[in-house]
Amino acid sequence: MNYPKLFSPLQVGPYTLAHRVVMAPLTRMRSEKSSFAPRPLNVEYYRQRATPGGLIIAEATPVMAAGRGNPAVPGIYTEQQIAGWRAVVDAVHAKGGVIFLQLWHVGRVSHSSHQPGGGPPVAPSAVPISVEGMMAMTADGKMAPYETPRALETAEVAAVVEAFRQGATNALKAGFDGVEIHGANGYLIEQFLQSKTNLRTDQYGGSIANRTRFLLEVTQAAIDVWGANRVGVRLTPYGIANGSGEADPMPLYSHVVKALDPLGLAYLHFIEPRSSGAGRAEVNHQNVPSAMELFRPMWRGVLITAGGFTGETAEAAIAAGHADAIAFGRIFISNPDLPRRLQHGYPLTPYNRATFYGGEEAGYTDYPVHDALEKA
Repeated sequence: MNYPKLFSPLQVGPYTLAHRVVMAPLTRMRSEKSSFAPRPLNVEYYRQRATPGGLIIAEATPVMAAGRGNPAVPGIYTEQQIAGWRAVVDAVHAKGGVIFLQLWHVGRVSHSSHQPGGGPPVAPSAVPISVEGMMAMTADGKMAPYETPRALETAEVAAVVEAFRQGATNALKAGFDGVEIHGANGYLIEQFLQSKTNLRTDQYGGSIANRTRFLLEVTQAAIDVWGANRVGVRLTPYGIANGSGEADPMPLYSHVVKALDPLGLAYLHFIEPRSSGAGRAEVNHQNVPSAMELFRPMWRGVLITAGGFTGETAEAAIAAGHADAIAFGRIFISNPDLPRRLQHGYPLTPYNRATFYGGEEAGYTDYPVHDALEKA
């Protein structure tokens, strides 16, 4: 198979990647259940998927307790969590890999059972998720209707920015190579960006520039800690996950990309519209635009994109200049040696959606590498 473009070097910030097969950030809900710290099982999962010169973007990780929306997702706001992540990072580095941490706050995509003191989740505005059939996951893993969030006071927004800054600092302490700001999939940053979830009348609401302010402040906070060339941002311009979606995304996201472009970031990371919401169900939205093609002309830096790619379509996207690297998610779960399989044309092991979220080794660290399959 070979794929010469996909398996050519790429400079991402200060790091020279050996190939362009990136492991996408994937929520798996398998941290230690009370401390929300990564544990040896998580270390093994990431170790299996590390390759020399390969980039892993570790799973979405709340920067504060109020930013949680699911049970057993790892945090980055306590010393125990930092220590747990350090073990993960050390294992990836031991195999020559590069690993960034995705910094997360879910905003309204939460439930009072996750919140300190049991209050409602916070959001830019008191707008609940009202998509039919969409439910919140409670702290004990049950499903419940989404609650109406509490709108953040203007003074509180600065405290959330500071939580992202501290999360970035803690990621540095844990030994990561950089951080990615989670501005996608209907979570807090995207709630600020989009007009249907941001009804604010202060400096964070109204105009597109005002709605972009929170993202830029969070990004700058991470830059202050890391330097711009070790910070990435992830966006879903045409996404519909978690009740998100802008009626006309082009004006908003054109402004966002053009505002991020001069900062000198490590990369910009898109989820293609065809895969929005893919974590919850098999989707392939038809007749949707291509984020990489639409926004590439506005972005001078490294562009990573994700969304149901195969080796062939990944190679084609890079060859056409639409993207510089391709992030793989679900298929990286079931193929810990995915880069090698793609490069050599080995068959891919199908994933089991039932084991995506929560559990132990099954569907997490028990997928074989290709050599093990041959010997079986």
